[in-house]
Amino acid sequence: MEHRHLLDHLAKNWAWIALRGVAAVSFGVLAFVWPGITLVILALFFGAYAFTDGIFALVAAYRRREGHKAVWPLVLIGVLGVLAGVGTFLWPEMTTLALLMFIAVWALFIGIFQIAAAIRLRKEIDNEWLLGASGALSVLFGVLMIASPGAGALAVVWMIAAYSIAFGLLLITLGFRLKKLVNRAELQARSSA
Repeated sequence: MEHRHLLDHLAKNWAWIALRGVAAVSFGVLAFVWPGITLVILALFFGAYAFTDGIFALVAAYRRREGHKAVWPLVLIGVLGVLAGVGTFLWPEMTTLALLMFIAVWALFIGIFQIAAAIRLRKEIDNEWLLGASGALSVLFGVLMIASPGAGALAVVWMIAAYSIAFGLLLITLGFRLKKLVNRAELQARSSA
């Protein structure tokens, strides 16, 4: 029953999920369009994205708390995103290695939480693999960043851009699939009335 409630909550908030995806794709496109930007500018773009994503996660947690369900994973993701954003704005001159490790750890946490959510929803939702795939992509991205922190700045920009676009597209697709669930539920409610 708890899984069904989580699915209902996700479906009702499909637009927030899709909006997170749009923010990720926008960040990725900007990084590709201006590959010569300094890492400080990239850090500020990342900070804006992480902050926005964190706020969206906190809004989702606030909405979910009304059902008296555990919201700590969303709160943790939200707080990490907000802290990542604020930290980036306060110390944009931090070293490249520190920034890369910070981004890598952030991606690992996000990925692990999304994989866990996909596993919890595997019997409740079709195409839960989208959520799991976006989580796996985040984990892979984090591992690659940790494994090769000395890569050139341009390669790092392209890797971050590609990750952001792929992650965002998966979230947008998931959001619109969840919207279909809402539409189907509304049609069923009307036909039974």
